[in-house]
Amino acid sequence: MPHPWLIVAGDFWPLGGMDKANYSLAWYLAERLRRDVTLVAHRVAEPLAGHPGVTVVKVRRPRGLHLLGMPLLDRAGRRAAARLTAAHPDARVLVNGGNCGWAGVSWVHMVHHACPARHAGAPMLFRLKNRLARWLSCRQETRRLPNAPLLIANSQRTRRDLIDLVGVAPDRVRTLYLGSGCEEAVPVTPAEQEQVRRRLALAPGVPVLLFVGAIGYDRNKGLDTLLAACRLLDTGGMPGTVLLVAGGGRQEFWRQQAAALGLADRVRFLGLVDDVPGLLAAADLLVSPTRYDAYGLAVHEALCRGRAAIVSRAAGVSERYPPELTRLLLDDADSAPELERRIADWFAHRDALQPAVDRLAADLRRRSWDDVAADVVALVESGASGMGSPAREEGDGSRNR
Repeated sequence: MPHPWLIVAGDFWPLGGMDKANYSLAWYLAERLRRDVTLVAHRVAEPLAGHPGVTVVKVRRPRGLHLLGMPLLDRAGRRAAARLTAAHPDARVLVNGGNCGWAGVSWVHMVHHACPARHAGAPMLFRLKNRLARWLSCRQETRRLPNAPLLIANSQRTRRDLIDLVGVAPDRVRTLYLGSGCEEAVPVTPAEQEQVRRRLALAPGVPVLLFVGAIGYDRNKGLDTLLAACRLLDTGGMPGTVLLVAGGGRQEFWRQQAAALGLADRVRFLGLVDDVPGLLAAADLLVSPTRYDAYGLAVHEALCRGRAAIVSRAAGVSERYPPELTRLLLDDADSAPELERRIADWFAHRDALQPAVDRLAADLRRRSWDDVAADVVALVESGASGMGSPAREEGDGSRNR
């Protein structure tokens, strides 16, 4: 009889980094391996939620706030894991980071210790809430992650952060890079680019940049740096450059920032976009000046579609860039002049650099989401000891508290 699985995650959704990774793993378990899968989550998208092999334990997220949903997800996860392992001692339990106090394998998609709050200019209430959420997340990491039997990191950067900042023993951490799906594994064609640009009413030949990410008050994703760089481009050698911004959040706040820089007619805020792979066809270049990113799935997807991407070295995905593409890596995510230079350099040398982008894209496309899921399953099922009990959270001996 195959081992049943339980996964604790905030959302199982086919959009976004960790949401997409969890969704793909759950689908692989239920559809490909025919396992019984219990999902403890705030949201589970169809058709996964309705799959006959999937049981959903839905957890409230009061007022849509992550901070209020954290303890509810933790409690529901521990209860569901206790019930499942009592009935099936061989059950596999997978949590995400420190989100649940159960001694299961943890798939770590970000390390809160490595991501300080960056919310200058935000309302006081937001800053207080953000600090509290980060403090609680860091506390969970410190108390829970060093005791996990196995941790799966999405990049070498994440692995180093777990070891150096959270106090996890090196031999307990494995790195598995993320994958790609069919929709983003097809290179953009000139005909597709023309069609998408026409739909977006973009003038022929205009340079188009794309930013993908949440645009709340937190400045971690680096949109402020990108806007300042676009101002330099507009007053320098690339006037008329258009920036498309795809992501939900405080759009009016960022519209005001763009207008203050004289970019009101250069920056277009698209809100949440369901079809990011399709939108990539409109762009010449994806730009991700993130100050922290455990991986960076938007960059990965852009490359898979044959689109170059400038990303800061703070992102885990930068590890996958070959030496011939280091000019696309941003050293200082706070430096608008450096970012402006790298954008201009790409447009000046794109014909020479594109073959290296194509080779990297081909390499990334070879690893599918099913491959990622198969690797996760292999790791979890080969290191199952200690996965069926509540986590011991006191006296963990970690180096950073």
